Amino acid sequence: QVQLVESGGGLVQPGGSLRLSCAASGSIFSINVMGWYRQAPGKQRELVALISHADSTTYADSVKGRFTISRDGAKYTVLLQMNSLKLEDTAVYYCHLEYYTDYYGTLTQWGQGTQVTVSS
Repeated sequence: QVQLVESGGGLVQPGGSLRLSCAASGSIFSINVMGWYRQAPGKQRELVALISHADSTTYADSVKGRFTISRDGAKYTVLLQMNSLKLEDTAVYYCHLEYYTDYYGTLTQWGQGTQVTVSS
């Protein structure tokens, strides 16, 4: 019922920057939390950053000071600015949404993922 469209992934050299964007659409009454997770080959999916409806943010220790999550001017859009990228940041990045609908209550949705590759 709700879909997430991610963009902005790509190939970047160590120390470079990328900005990911996630746009949600569908039957959303309100957003609870939007965020980004990532999964590298052979590893479990891990939290990267979250932003709540009140714009409070949470970051993984590994990305603090380098990544910034924020809301775009467009409705239901979240950005992840990634600076000073490291090789270990290479992963598929997934947008995640926790939202509320009048009919179903609280639901979650995952995006399809966008590849971020940091390589020299």
